[in-house]
Amino acid sequence: MSNERMSAADAGGTEAAVLRDRVVAKVPASTANLGPGFDTLGMALSLYEWIDLRPAAETTITLYGDNLEGVPRDKSNLVYEVAQAVFARAGREVPELAIGIRSDIPLTRGLGSSASAIVGALVAANALIGDPLSADTLFQMATALENHPDNVGASLFGGIVAAAWDGSRAEAVRFDPPAGLAALVAIPAFELSTKHARNVLPREVPLGDAVFNVAHGALLTAALATGRLDVLKHALRDRLHQPYRAALVPGMETILREAPDHGALGAVLSGAGPTLLLLAEAGAGRPGELERFVTEVMAAEGIAVSLRWLEPCLDGPEVRAISVHEPDYGREPHQVLAARGREVRA
Repeated sequence: MSNERMSAADAGGTEAAVLRDRVVAKVPASTANLGPGFDTLGMALSLYEWIDLRPAAETTITLYGDNLEGVPRDKSNLVYEVAQAVFARAGREVPELAIGIRSDIPLTRGLGSSASAIVGALVAANALIGDPLSADTLFQMATALENHPDNVGASLFGGIVAAAWDGSRAEAVRFDPPAGLAALVAIPAFELSTKHARNVLPREVPLGDAVFNVAHGALLTAALATGRLDVLKHALRDRLHQPYRAALVPGMETILREAPDHGALGAVLSGAGPTLLLLAEAGAGRPGELERFVTEVMAAEGIAVSLRWLEPCLDGPEVRAISVHEPDYGREPHQVLAARGREVRA
């Protein structure tokens, strides 16, 4: 193939190893937990990160866009480290890479930016060497790196995933989101690390709270799988993590409690936060009222928020291998694979 090279070591062998000239992967963002599904439920969203890999004589890292401040530009970069893990797992050596990263996903805001980077690096590195690793292997690697399967599962498989990890193996079941589901994400103008958000959680919880979450997590999964949007107002409730994290996101309790009164199906903390996710029915809600409500509640706490209407993303990564001879070889990652997701309003 014109976009593949054969390694010298494999010349004359029965099966030559592939090394492509360039691979670009576009990966969706994700929201995790969805209220009661702590570390279990995830949904892909129409916001994207691009990972661009090429074999090189010396490792370089090029950052595109406005959401990558502070990202390392040396071999401590997460994308480089994950790519090398793929090569090692496949028994290959590609020690030097030209890496390009573009992200429309804000960092440390609860929209799965690290999971998207991990998944993007995994699938791009795997494609660079001819896809020797299975999707399941990549999922296991992603879960071990992220320490929970919900974000990485959603970004890798698209749609909604119900996933579990016992510390050695992860399992996930993917299904399509209900038709007509829209998501308003309210992104506060401050960061919140997952580690800090996890540190406020108790080591033990009352049995009643555990039972409450098991029940509501099961109800939520069934409601999403069957399209019972009318059930979401009740099914999105949580007692395991959101009450303890509320103090980290002023205004959150009010928005979660009152969002249904302003046109939402329900509201949750997106992942570890601080972004808030408000679900609504596209074309049937009151988008202007909901936006004003969120903005006013957060403004009363002295917090500015950025609002975006998104839709669930049905697909996982889009990957393209490009030969050095193709016209697109010199284009930036987001020009090679355009973001086809659209913003929607309730």
